[in-house]
Amino acid sequence: MRSSNPVLTRLSPANYSQGGYAPPSSPGASYPSPVIPAVSDRMTVDDVVVRTVGLLALTVASAAIAWAIVPLSATGAVWIVAMLIGLVLGFVISFSRVTNPALVGTYAVVEGVFLGMVSKAFEYAYSGIVLQAVLATVGVFFVMSLLYRSRVIRATPRFNKILFGCLAGASVLILGNLLLWAFGVNTALNGNGPIAVIFSLAMVVIGALSFITDFDLIERAVAQGAPKRLAWTCSFGLLVGLIFVYIYILRLIAIARN
Repeated sequence: MRSSNPVLTRLSPANYSQGGYAPPSSPGASYPSPVIPAVSDRMTVDDVVVRTVGLLALTVASAAIAWAIVPLSATGAVWIVAMLIGLVLGFVISFSRVTNPALVGTYAVVEGVFLGMVSKAFEYAYSGIVLQAVLATVGVFFVMSLLYRSRVIRATPRFNKILFGCLAGASVLILGNLLLWAFGVNTALNGNGPIAVIFSLAMVVIGALSFITDFDLIERAVAQGAPKRLAWTCSFGLLVGLIFVYIYILRLIAIARN
């Protein structure tokens, strides 16, 4: 099953060679020889949790430092630079065939700077909004976790396929809107009208539902003996999802308070 989070599609059992069969051990062998992976090298849920917490700590720390040292007048420039660097790093990590913990950590730091600048600008305009957005994001994550564990929402192939299509369409809209904004064209998505509200709410819903397929794919990868190094890919994918949900919750609250 493919995750709706493009980062975690690398966790498909077809994409790692942990377990399964190796080529014939001798020219005369008729069948492949089984490969027995070392238990200590298998990924566990605890591995994912520890790495996710570590990446979140890096993100929060870099956000706090950027907030403290960058003046309000420079937030826009730093915001844009960090966003572009984060996009590049995100694509490199997503399409790299080898998990690089240092690169994932660097991404967390850069995204922390980006979030620090975005949060500082929004907090200046709407006092208390950052705390509201953080609490709402944490709440969304834990609610989706409970819904997944209780199997209220199941990551069926149909559910996953529809969600992946929605996320792909949303990505096109976001990138297109970003390009138009770069050339000085403001669309309805950047305003405070009904279209902006509906779009931001839809992004929050899509981001929240993507956690369901992420949890399912991680659970399956653990059960099928994925190598421990892929825990970094899992934590990176969850971090991307959390940042996505936070940004659009922040935007939605800002529109509501305007």
